[in-house]
Amino acid sequence: MGRRVWEIPNVKTLTVDAARRIRIPDAKPHQVFSYENHGDGTITLTEVKAERKVRFPKGSLVKYFSGKLGRERDELESELLKGNRLHDPSQRPLWVYLPPGYDAEPQRRYPSIYVIQGLTGQIDMWRNRNPFRRNFPELADAQFGAGGAPPCILIYVDCWTSIGGSQYLDSPGTGKYHSYLCNEIVPWVDGHYRTLSEARHRGIMGKSSGGYGAMVTPMLRPDLFGGLATHAGDALFELSYANAFGKSVRTLRDKYKSSFEEFWQDFRSRPALSKEGDGELLNDWCMAACYSADEDGTVRLPYDTTTGQMIPEIWERWLRWDPVRMVPGHADALRKMRAIYIDAGKRDQYFLDLGAEGFRRALAAIGVTDVFFELFDATHDAIEYRYPIAVKYLAERLTP
Repeated sequence: MGRRVWEIPNVKTLTVDAARRIRIPDAKPHQVFSYENHGDGTITLTEVKAERKVRFPKGSLVKYFSGKLGRERDELESELLKGNRLHDPSQRPLWVYLPPGYDAEPQRRYPSIYVIQGLTGQIDMWRNRNPFRRNFPELADAQFGAGGAPPCILIYVDCWTSIGGSQYLDSPGTGKYHSYLCNEIVPWVDGHYRTLSEARHRGIMGKSSGGYGAMVTPMLRPDLFGGLATHAGDALFELSYANAFGKSVRTLRDKYKSSFEEFWQDFRSRPALSKEGDGELLNDWCMAACYSADEDGTVRLPYDTTTGQMIPEIWERWLRWDPVRMVPGHADALRKMRAIYIDAGKRDQYFLDLGAEGFRRALAAIGVTDVFFELFDATHDAIEYRYPIAVKYLAERLTP
């Protein structure tokens, strides 16, 4: 048995078995090693005993991270989420990615980018991938490893709820997720990692509902966030939300006696999202819980569940949270942003390309024109390949 450090600058992937053992191209036949990746271009290999007939699954690969996504078991016990109306957990997972060289330069501090998810997103879903594609943690690591963006600390945040999400807001209907992010997660990260703690070095990014959170959080807390990136973020609610209300009302009428209570009872009795109309009904209820819940947590819908007729006073409560409409009231905060990135697919099913344009124009109306803006040929789905573009943009502008 032996222990040594191997330089592997040209090796990107190696075959790995279920016991996390690897073969090295120039090793002796049947010689296998356990490994520890140091994130600086080297790994430590310890030779381990292997049976002569040890098999490595065909096509099973370990992709070496240049940095470290090594604190996946971090969990925060939130005081702010305790006692939430949905009885969702107050203990939440947190992933922190450390860029290449973090351990090698113990005096260096780094910008941070908070990564938030869309509706129904849970933190372990970042491991998922589309066919023939790398997932976002892999894409971001490859970008940092190749020197394609200045090194940053990435923080993957969990703000999921049992009705799908939180919109990263404080609401009596869901919980204090905005305060959890800003008042608990950010100080905890700054206290445990070598961040540059000033707002001008901290950004936030996300897609869909995560893109919404990325737009509104810096507006509400410019003292914490100096940059944002929104991919197809919820905006222009009359297009992105109200267009689906008619379908929701028909589904309620035909399947659930016009009752959301009956919908949720059925939804929770079977595989989630297994019936047509589930997505629209879940979205409507979740958004109402975030935008128009009463102080006691009662969820108020913006339409009559029998006719679909809009209820103006409730709808107005939604519109107050539309990022496009929020811009004029948060002009000073937005003018302080060091980085604003906006994109969306031109064929977005929820018309969030139009919401992106609306947000850009609202920014221009207050004099904020130094933004990244692009509409590209895609729908709302499978656009994770865009995220590294936002990471690079934010990293360059948040780095001293």
